[in-house]
Amino acid sequence: MRLDLQSAIVMGIATLSSLSVAWWLTHQEPRTAAAAEAPAHHIQPASPTAPGQPAQIARSADGHYWAEADIDGRAIRVLVDTGASVVALTRQDALRLGLRLTPADFTQTVETASGPAKAAAVELDHVAVSGARVDKVRALVVEKGLPHSLLGMSYLGRLSAFEARPTGLTLRP
Repeated sequence: MRLDLQSAIVMGIATLSSLSVAWWLTHQEPRTAAAAEAPAHHIQPASPTAPGQPAQIARSADGHYWAEADIDGRAIRVLVDTGASVVALTRQDALRLGLRLTPADFTQTVETASGPAKAAAVELDHVAVSGARVDKVRALVVEKGLPHSLLGMSYLGRLSAFEARPTGLTLRP
């Protein structure tokens, strides 16, 4: 195996970036149900559009893309995460959606930034971000350790396209 200086530098930067995100995720303060439902001042909701039209999500001050998703008729605050293979819901958000899971439902083990966690597979009737709607979306409910719900590739990958720009994301149904 050949390893040159440029490859070593790129690998080092990628590792540092991953570690900083993991640290950030594990050092966030837990939220109460009331705080999760209250709009945060730095979160900009996706621009409202007609169903079937591209949705715009502004980049927030923290550098991430946050959106208010309509999941099965409820507004859920999610972090857009192309690194998540599926939509991942916190236990608290799953309860808000009416998903009543028992400990026996958590049969899968997933890797989170906080380490391994148990998860339960579910299918969501629909997920929509400002008109960009996808029906029958695979998701996981993570039992513990997920600080906020993630809008992953089981939703994003079923859009016709999504595009990231320095100021925001465009989701095309």
